[in-house]
Order: sequence, then structure tokens, then C-alpha cells
Amino acid sequence: QVQLVESGGGLVQPGGSLRLSCSASGSIFSIMGWYRQASGKQRELVAAITPGGTTNYADSVKGRFTISRDNAKNMVDLQMNSVKPEDTAVYYCNVNARGIMYWGKGTLVTVSS
Repeated sequence: QVQLVESGGGLVQPGGSLRLSCSASGSIFSIMGWYRQASGKQRELVAAITPGGTTNYADSVKGRFTISRDNAKNMVDLQMNSVKPEDTAVYYCNVNARGIMYWGKGTLVTVSS
């Protein structure tokens, strides 16, 4: 059974930094990533990474966010720098295991002064 445990959300000031972590267990994972959903908006991809380290970022976070993973530990992190109020959202860990997508419960990130 696939389980995802997210951590690292919270309140951060504009221009600050925050790191999200997701620990996955229960399978072998291909693509791992982070999505976010702001109030009243659709869930969107933030960043994703393959087992080989190929990354994909939303245009809105390029140059500010960095995704990384530890294949041995089945962990995927999202380093968020230079955050903006528009980054405020619930962030969800997402993993693909044997063609099936799994979601974490989400962690709230609030960017506000």
C-alpha cells in the first residue's frame, strides 16, 4: 500500500524560503512531484522529477523552486526560494507507481507579511 507523508508547510514572508518534503513508501516510484491548489483555482503542476533526475517546472516557479529526490529513501523535496504571495496554496506530493498516481494529503503554504 502506497503511503505519502508530507512535511514543511507553513507561513513564510514574501521573499523568504521554505522546504517541503515528501516521504513515499510501499512501491517503486517513477515520476515524483509536487502540485498545488490555490483557493478557487484548479490544481496545477509545480515541479516533477524522474528517477534519473530530469526535471520539469511550471513557468511561474522556474528559477525560484528546485525539486530533488533521493531514490534510495523514496523522498522528494521542493525547495522554495523568493516566494511570492501568489505561491500561497495547498501543496500536494504526487507519485507514480506502476502507472497509478497517488496523492498526499497536502500541506498548506501561506506567503504573507
